[in-house]
Amino acid sequence: MSAPSAPPAPRPPPRVHSAAGHLRATAVVLVLAVLVAGVAYPLVVTGIAELLVPGTANGSLVHGPNGTLVGSSLIAQNLSAPYLFWARPSLTDYNTTLGAGTVPGPSDPALRSLLNETLSYMRLYGNLSVNATVPFDWAAPSASSLDPDLVPEAVLVQVPRVAAATNLSIAFLQGFVNAHIVNPLIPYLGVPYVNVLSLDLALLPLIGKA
Repeated sequence: MSAPSAPPAPRPPPRVHSAAGHLRATAVVLVLAVLVAGVAYPLVVTGIAELLVPGTANGSLVHGPNGTLVGSSLIAQNLSAPYLFWARPSLTDYNTTLGAGTVPGPSDPALRSLLNETLSYMRLYGNLSVNATVPFDWAAPSASSLDPDLVPEAVLVQVPRVAAATNLSIAFLQGFVNAHIVNPLIPYLGVPYVNVLSLDLALLPLIGKA
């Protein structure tokens, strides 16, 4: 007969985790998540951006001819001087701290009222005739009310007003605007545009207002 096998060793009692242990583990995970996602990751991404595209990483800031900071190329400004090119109208008066309301849709009567108000202002102060053709992108606000870009047609229609307020000819200003047109990186996947703030900053030295 074979010898009887030894009885199995008794299992250790299950480990009981206390509430304090759970809280401690949760706090550790929370602190690690904050350090990784809230500190380390932003620092790494910001550092890479500063090396590759420092201007964009710092807000695409724009400086005037004398070196002073005048704004960002990403945000439109209320430029209403007759010798400058104007940006699109804004529902927030170009205030970045205010949320823009929804732009009225094509079937909303408020859109007609808004456009008529804008066109009346342009005829009064913009040297436009009653029969002038105004691109929609210039008469209507953008969704954010802060869009700094205009299609070239919306800038070229302003050339007569700028020419009348400066010593520059219409032909020169047309070439000046065309030289500042930015084409999409991939053809047919976007439209050409002109950054109005950058255009006006380049214009100021030419009219003796640098």
